[in-house]
Amino acid sequence: MWGPTDSPERSTTVTASLTERLPRWVLLLGPFVVLGSAITILLVTSPLGDLAAIETASTAEVLWIMALIGVIVGLVPVAIGMLWFPFLRTINPSRLHVVLAFSAGVLAFVAVEMLTETIDYARATPSTTLAVVLAVVGFLGTFGVMVGISRISHRHLPQDTGQGLNIAYLVALGLGLHSLGEGIAIGAALLIGEVSLATLLIIGFLLDNVTEGPTVVAAVAHDLSTPPLGHFVALGTIAGGPVVLGGWIAVVAFSPLLAAALLAIGIGAIAQVIWEVIDLIRMDAPRLLTWQLLAGFLGGFGFMLFLDEVLIETIVL
Repeated sequence: MWGPTDSPERSTTVTASLTERLPRWVLLLGPFVVLGSAITILLVTSPLGDLAAIETASTAEVLWIMALIGVIVGLVPVAIGMLWFPFLRTINPSRLHVVLAFSAGVLAFVAVEMLTETIDYARATPSTTLAVVLAVVGFLGTFGVMVGISRISHRHLPQDTGQGLNIAYLVALGLGLHSLGEGIAIGAALLIGEVSLATLLIIGFLLDNVTEGPTVVAAVAHDLSTPPLGHFVALGTIAGGPVVLGGWIAVVAFSPLLAAALLAIGIGAIAQVIWEVIDLIRMDAPRLLTWQLLAGFLGGFGFMLFLDEVLIETIVL
C-alpha cells in the first residue's frame, strides 16, 4: 500500500529521474547485456530438459513444459525489449517517428509471416474452402472490432497525454495474438516429434520477441508523461503471455482449422494496429511520406527478415 507521500505517479517520477541520470549509451546498451545474460543462463541451466521426452510425458507434465516454454519464449524477451523505453524517451520527436515507422515494419513482417502460416494450415484442413471463409471472417471481424475499440478509447483519453498508451495496448494485443500462434507452432512441433524444429522455433521466437518489447513501448514514448509501472507489466503480459495459451491449445485442442482461424484473427489485429501507428505519426509529423520514415519502415521489415531467414538459422545450424 502506498504511504501518505507515495503514489504510483510519484514512484514513476522517481524511476524516470533515476534513468535520466544514466548516460544514453547505458540506456541503449543495457538491454543487450540483460539479453546476453538471459541467453547464457538459459544455455547453462537447460531448464527445458530433454524435449524429446515430451512424447511419453503425461498431460500435466506437457502442460507444465509448455508453460515454461511460454515464459522463456514470450514473457522474458518482451520484458527485456521493453527495457529500451528509457532510451526511446531521450530521442527527439523526428527520430521517434522513425522508430515508430520501424515498429510498423516489424508488425508488417509479422503479419506477412502469419499470412503464410494461415495459408499452410488452411491447405492442411479437410475443407480448404471452410478454412478460407473462417479466416476471412476472423480477419474482417477482428479488424472491425479493434477499430471500434480504438475509437471508444480515443474519446476517453486526452490526445496529448494518453494516445500513445492507448495505441501501445492495441499493439500489445496484436502481438499477443501473434504470440498465440507461436505457442501453437511450438506445441504442434513437439507433439509430432519434430524436436529439432521445435528448438529452432524456440530460439527464433525468443530473439524475435525481444524486438516486440520496443515495438510495444515506442508509442508510449510519444506521450508527455510516463505511465505507472503497472501499465508496462500489463503490456508485456498481453504481448508475450499468449505463448503459454497457444502451447496449451496445441496440447488439448489443436487442429489446422483452428490454427488458421486464430492466425487470421491475429492478422486482422495487426493490420489495424499498423494503421493506428501510422495515424500516431501523422498527428505531429510534417509529412507522412518521407525518406526517413520509409527507411524506418523498410528497416523494420528487413531486420525481421534477416533475423528469421539468416541469423536464426545460422545460429541453430
